[in-house]
Amino acid sequence: MQKNHVNPLIMLIMVLTIVQTFSCSSNKFTGSLTEACVREYKSAEEKFKKGKYWSAKEDLTEVMQNCTGTGVIEESHFLLAESHFRLEEWIEARAEYGSFASFFPGSPYAETAVYRKAVSAYNLSYKDSRDQSNTTFAIRDFSRFDAEFPNSVLLDSAYMYLDSLSNRVAENEFQIARLYSRMGEPGAAAIYLKGFLEDFPRSPRQKEAVVLLINSYIEMKEFASAKFYLERLREAYNADEKMLASARKLEEQIASAEKSFEKRLEKDRKQKLQRKDENS
Repeated sequence: MQKNHVNPLIMLIMVLTIVQTFSCSSNKFTGSLTEACVREYKSAEEKFKKGKYWSAKEDLTEVMQNCTGTGVIEESHFLLAESHFRLEEWIEARAEYGSFASFFPGSPYAETAVYRKAVSAYNLSYKDSRDQSNTTFAIRDFSRFDAEFPNSVLLDSAYMYLDSLSNRVAENEFQIARLYSRMGEPGAAAIYLKGFLEDFPRSPRQKEAVVLLINSYIEMKEFASAKFYLERLREAYNADEKMLASARKLEEQIASAEKSFEKRLEKDRKQKLQRKDENS
């Protein structure tokens, strides 16, 4: 009887084909992978609950990279953002919350994510008050939260943050105006102060701003404008004895400066007439 010998090359091709078939099918079947990913997520979640945020963050990053399509990405993504937040890694927290809200807008965690994205930006602004771009980002983030979740129980808190951010911007504008005033540039100071009074009516710097603006107009010899804001000061603080006393002093300053200015104008006028007569 003649024995059939299988060509080794054919055998190798058959084995490779079988391996490739099982490999392809394993990519479609995610049962074991899902179980592993759920186990990894649960482990990270336990670490998070115990306050081991750094370790949880590392594990969740691995889950995010390896567990697409296993049903744990939404929870892992949110918990990763939460880990950054608890570690006060504000840049990373804001980025992860923003990414989560974009990928999972219908998630039950979306409201918290949008809110904490704004809080992260607020903390960045607080950490470096010199960088006003972070303040702008925070204001934009809280405004977005207000628009997207108008019935949220977190709105009162969001409005408190917005008031604080507004005061930060106001303080920056006021300090710029005061710097111009100290540099002997009353015109530039007046421009900033007028904008400040209009844009930040609830700022605690309002009184100082009006007084500084009046002094700027006195320095520029624009007495009509100085008197206008003096009346505004009296009307706004008519029950504040201290401010009314300041208003009286400012009135005296305006009168004295106006009188000195008129004397100088008169002196200049006489000198011009005298030179004209001498040249006649």
